[in-house]
Amino acid sequence: MELLQAGVDRALIAIWLGHESLDTTQIYLDANLQLKEAILAKMNPPKNKPGRYRPDDQLMSYLKSL
Repeated sequence: MELLQAGVDRALIAIWLGHESLDTTQIYLDANLQLKEAILAKMNPPKNKPGRYRPDDQLMSYLKSL
């Protein structure tokens, strides 16, 4: 996990650990809750209200003309 947090690519970590697949390495990455918490702390909540996108008439006219 220290390698990942230092910016080393997970494919290279998998090679160093002798993993045949990145899926095997991913199991270890999923286990690090501190890393997930740090990433989530950097996220900003969306400023718009959740809902379905409705294009305006001008966009719809353009798309129909294609």
